[in-house]
Amino acid sequence: MNYLVDTIVAISTPPGRGGIGIIRMSGKSVPTIIPQLLGKTPEPRKAEYLPFLDTDGSILEKIIALFFPEPNSFTGENILEIHGHGGQIILDILLERILKISPTIRIAHPGEFSKRAFLNNKIDLIQAEAIADIIDATSQQAAKSAANSLKGIFSRKIRIISEQLSTLRTYIESSIDFSEEEINIISHDEIKKKLKSITNNMKQTYKLACHGVLLREGIKIVIAGQPNAGKSSLFNSLIGIDRAIVSTISGTTRDTLHECIQLDGVAFHITDTAGLQKRSDNEIEQIGIKRAWNELSNADHILWVIDSNNNNNMNMEYPNIITLQHVEKILLSKNKKIPITIIHNKSDLTKNKTGMSTINNYTIITLSALFDDGINFVREHLSKNIQSKIQKNHPYNSTENQGNFIARRRHLDALEKSSQYLLSAYNQLLSGTIINELFAEDLKLAHNELSKIFGKFTSEDLLQKIFSTFCIGK
Repeated sequence: MNYLVDTIVAISTPPGRGGIGIIRMSGKSVPTIIPQLLGKTPEPRKAEYLPFLDTDGSILEKIIALFFPEPNSFTGENILEIHGHGGQIILDILLERILKISPTIRIAHPGEFSKRAFLNNKIDLIQAEAIADIIDATSQQAAKSAANSLKGIFSRKIRIISEQLSTLRTYIESSIDFSEEEINIISHDEIKKKLKSITNNMKQTYKLACHGVLLREGIKIVIAGQPNAGKSSLFNSLIGIDRAIVSTISGTTRDTLHECIQLDGVAFHITDTAGLQKRSDNEIEQIGIKRAWNELSNADHILWVIDSNNNNNMNMEYPNIITLQHVEKILLSKNKKIPITIIHNKSDLTKNKTGMSTINNYTIITLSALFDDGINFVREHLSKNIQSKIQKNHPYNSTENQGNFIARRRHLDALEKSSQYLLSAYNQLLSGTIINELFAEDLKLAHNELSKIFGKFTSEDLLQKIFSTFCIGK
């Protein structure tokens, strides 16, 4: 059965009570359905206030209708948008009425409108993903960058590299085809120059994509340390609400807690973990410790909290104590080198002055999480750290959003694989190898990896996975 045969319909606004509710319909049969619902067909791309009719001709609702004939619509198909009152019951009644018209009308799958736009070449896969990323954005920078991707900024950068590769491949394959006739289509030095230009362009785009992934996913900050060090107090202080239970009883936190905050337009995902110790007789606490180690392994940055009022924190002689040295050793055994900031907590008890210093390449922040005294040093440090990372990955001014775009891990993977093939081709040139089919094959494979970013050479399974994460009605 042809995927695009059915006419799809869905409520596009979130469930609940609101001023306006929107139903969207797309498909070949929309023009024949409209008169049955509205009594007439609205003028294309002009809003009209019309009655929505029941099967017996009675009025179910007064709505605003917008009709977009194919191919000049979002999906490339005929689209009808119905704007009515935002109550869930009335929207369900209208949706049920539409579904009764024909068995070829069905509820849309998540992301199916965007998927049809992609399949009908109205948008590429990067732009389709950007739609979901705008909705899911957890910071202002992420939202603006996703909007830039939807405009085609990321697509244009990939397309430029793709066109450069296509041109070079044409020269190379022509040279191979006419090698016996000794026709010098392009010189060895010119090939090297063009390939170097493509490689440099790829590197710059990869850096921008790394920045885009960072904006999309945010930064994962894991708060860890020994039991009763004040981790939950720090967690509550950073997020600004009493989310975690705080007590003087060791091992109060048994599970991981997650919250998101924004610092300078970037999302920081803060995780509170159970106190670390080598062993515990409590089964639930053992599970909490195991989850804490899992969070540490996947962290972008660790806040290691120390009870400054407890002299045993750094003592390796205590058999059940987990120290910072233990943590670093275990993470390194997993090939994880994660930045760590040491938090000297409970300055209200030690009477130490709050502030920030650097010792042995560690940033050390002294504070009282319980009284929010010195918490500003943590926020400033995290913000400065991430801005430094952004500047490193971003070849342009990171304070401007004009050149930013959103990106995903699959984009980085495709760029990395494409770069590897380009490197293989470049190494052949440096070794003095005569241009041959192996060189041309590397360029072809690099080109194919780039094409996957747009959705070409992409399996149906991957497309299904991508669009299944979208909202219904998008």
